[in-house]
Amino acid sequence: MSAESNTAAANAGRYNSDAIAELIRQIGVRYVALSPGSSFRGLHESLVNVLGNRDPEMLLCLHEEHAVAVAHGYAKVALEPMVVLVHSNVGLMHASMAVYNAFCDRIPMIVIGGVAPMDAGRRISPAHWYHSVLDQGALVRDYVKWDDQPLSLKATLQSLLRANQVTRTAPTAPVYLSLDQRMQEDPEEVIDCWPAVDRYRPPQPVQPHTGSIVEASRLLATARRPLILAGRVSRDTEAWARRVALAEMLGAVVLTDQKTPAAFPTDHPLHGADPSLVFAPAEGLAHIQQADVILSLDWVDMVNLFARVWPDGQVPPKVVHCSLDRVVHNGWSRDHQALPAVDVDILAEPDVAVAALIGAIESAASDDSRAQAGERLDEYRRRTRVREPVRSPRSGPEDIALWDIGEALSRVREGRELSIVRVPLGWHAGAYDFRHPLDYLGYDGAGGIGSGPGQAVGAALALKGTGRIPVALLGDGDYLMSVTALWTAINQQVPLLVIIANNQSYYVDEEHQRTVSRQRGRSLENAWIGQRIENPGVDLGAMARAQGWDAPGPIKERSALAGAVQRAIEQVEAGGCSLLDVHILPDYEGLLG
Repeated sequence: MSAESNTAAANAGRYNSDAIAELIRQIGVRYVALSPGSSFRGLHESLVNVLGNRDPEMLLCLHEEHAVAVAHGYAKVALEPMVVLVHSNVGLMHASMAVYNAFCDRIPMIVIGGVAPMDAGRRISPAHWYHSVLDQGALVRDYVKWDDQPLSLKATLQSLLRANQVTRTAPTAPVYLSLDQRMQEDPEEVIDCWPAVDRYRPPQPVQPHTGSIVEASRLLATARRPLILAGRVSRDTEAWARRVALAEMLGAVVLTDQKTPAAFPTDHPLHGADPSLVFAPAEGLAHIQQADVILSLDWVDMVNLFARVWPDGQVPPKVVHCSLDRVVHNGWSRDHQALPAVDVDILAEPDVAVAALIGAIESAASDDSRAQAGERLDEYRRRTRVREPVRSPRSGPEDIALWDIGEALSRVREGRELSIVRVPLGWHAGAYDFRHPLDYLGYDGAGGIGSGPGQAVGAALALKGTGRIPVALLGDGDYLMSVTALWTAINQQVPLLVIIANNQSYYVDEEHQRTVSRQRGRSLENAWIGQRIENPGVDLGAMARAQGWDAPGPIKERSALAGAVQRAIEQVEAGGCSLLDVHILPDYEGLLG
């Protein structure tokens, strides 16, 4: 038989990676993000030639960290996992910071790392030895929800089913599988019984304890000044409406923050203060001090928030806490923050708890408590909140502040739906209100700089075809670390607007340097050294144009900003990708502790 005949015969067969690819399709994965690598070449080939690069479709990324960030941004909108393929140990090392960001942000994701042959007898090159790791999952085990390294096809199929179930079950977080290269490429093992995927679906949400709901509803229904801390909640519009209904039913002030996605309309009379990224503003702290019952909907950091009001650690109001988050807490990471003292602890997802609380409060509330709640709601409806433009004291007539970018976006949103993917440090939320759960998608989870471009692309992909316009506001340092992530948006024809809030520095660290120098009684004049991005300055627009983007500018004058934003929005509406390099005044007031 000729060599060509041998090849044809081999290609007519089935391989283990074919079965793995088919199961990835059956569990409902729509996209696979990857930066290519030989350790998963078998699975790659099966996705292309067996599945036809459809359900799932490949997203080519130029770095493993970008691939994970794209999956992160996608899940913030779609609330479902992508598969991310990373090349052996070195690819996982590249991806590891982005995996940690996703873990801290409680994002579902299935990361699959190929590993060079575990059987030493099957290694045929130096690279096989470099890329063989006895326990590859150990690289990320402390910040994934579950990991495995199956050695056969049958074990791999079982692991993939478990990975899908675990990552989709609240609290969601990434999972990791390591697949042997040779196992992927071997002829398909005989599987006596193909798994029935429907029998391995994630469970229904955990229902809260009835007694806890009754006690919480009694406290909330009789509260004089109830307060709701709306933290990690879903992007579901019905759940959004229930949170609004609960607040109005109680006449409760609501606080939100910028670490997490939009959880409550920021222009609602009951929204107590503009959300911040790090420290709550004085207006929000005043509401906390006045509260007699506080309902936390998976708020990320209650202890430090309360410490700004009650430094002695004593918290006078009753606290009701709704969260499943402790399920993924571990001893390595401290992303779980300090342990809060609570009076009623409801072990359930916030959306599920709110639905139960509404029914229980309707039953528990007296005529007097309903009347008082209505009076509180009327009181806040009569309140006039003054939101003055915030600018640096050094601002000249044509200087641009972050507030100006928010105002420019507010003007162009008329008749449009914008989704703000993320905002930079120092963002002033008062310039742009959030009115829908997709109006703002939150920060990156762990503050790992360089995540912004990839997350923007992933979120834009999930929003494609919805009529919403994705807008990512990134710092120049965040952008410079991962600018090539933007290439994937062009490659996939994903419309997106990126605005760079460019202060030509890692300026928040300049402020940190000044803080330390003040404490030590030293000069403040040297804080810029090792921080400024100058001599030479970087042409941010040229870097975007190199990825195929339209990037006019830079924009340095306030009078030019609104027109540039309008033109960029119109270009994105037409299906394009546009980047605006906006030179801003540094603005980090209130961010440093």
